[in-house]
Amino acid sequence: MDLIGKAVWYIETHFEGELSLDEVANAAGLSKFHLVRAFGTRSGQSVMRYVRARRLTEAAKKLINGNDGILDVAIEAGYGSHEAFTRAFRDQFGVTPDAIRKARCLQNIELVEPIRMTEEPMEIAEPRFEEADAMLIVGLKRRYNDTSSAQMPAQWQAFLPHIGQIEGQKGDIAFGVLCNSDDDGNIDYMTGVEVAEYSDTAKELDGLRVPPQTYAVFQHQGHVSEIRRTWKSIFGEWLARTERKLVDGPQLERYGEGFDPQTGHGDIEIWIPVAE
Repeated sequence: MDLIGKAVWYIETHFEGELSLDEVANAAGLSKFHLVRAFGTRSGQSVMRYVRARRLTEAAKKLINGNDGILDVAIEAGYGSHEAFTRAFRDQFGVTPDAIRKARCLQNIELVEPIRMTEEPMEIAEPRFEEADAMLIVGLKRRYNDTSSAQMPAQWQAFLPHIGQIEGQKGDIAFGVLCNSDDDGNIDYMTGVEVAEYSDTAKELDGLRVPPQTYAVFQHQGHVSEIRRTWKSIFGEWLARTERKLVDGPQLERYGEGFDPQTGHGDIEIWIPVAE
């Protein structure tokens, strides 16, 4: 288990709220002393400096969209006033939030993107096979490439408050849906829940209809921050030995009722479309 990977995952799913060094250390299973030493060695910066930099980087991205006022962005980033946010922003990037908002450009500032942890593939058990009915998923959808995919945990952070609040939600299971890939490696990732129908209250969110399909279902063992290892094993070790043919279609990460988003452990499965 990569303990620093657990720390990075926890930060990436919690940095928009109040977040202390104690909480990150507890999530990683380390003392504060050892977390500070290990994190600094791996990343070249302190834990809380990384937290502040990630908050301000995501705030800068919101500012160039121009949809929210600076104070709104400041509050979302955890700052209680325009002045405190401006001071922290200038310290981080050398310019004011107002200048970035007017420029609508991030090329002249050094953003701090999520730390990418490397995962090696592992041996994987044979999957079970499931026949699933069509599903309507409602949630948040964003597009990623190989580099920006490290920001997926932040997308979950943005979506979690919607769980249980979407009209017509079916059960307490959440999905990460990967679809619409292109030749350059870009792909859509949707964090969502299944609903009975697409209601008016969900119009601010994205909707995706997943057709009925046969799936190979793999159990992810361990912490959610290591899920890429399971993905690599499916498309490496398992795909090399199986006689099953893959089907082009949405691939699912299924976070069951036993999954705990606070600890990152629990019921996690990967569903891969296959031919019958």
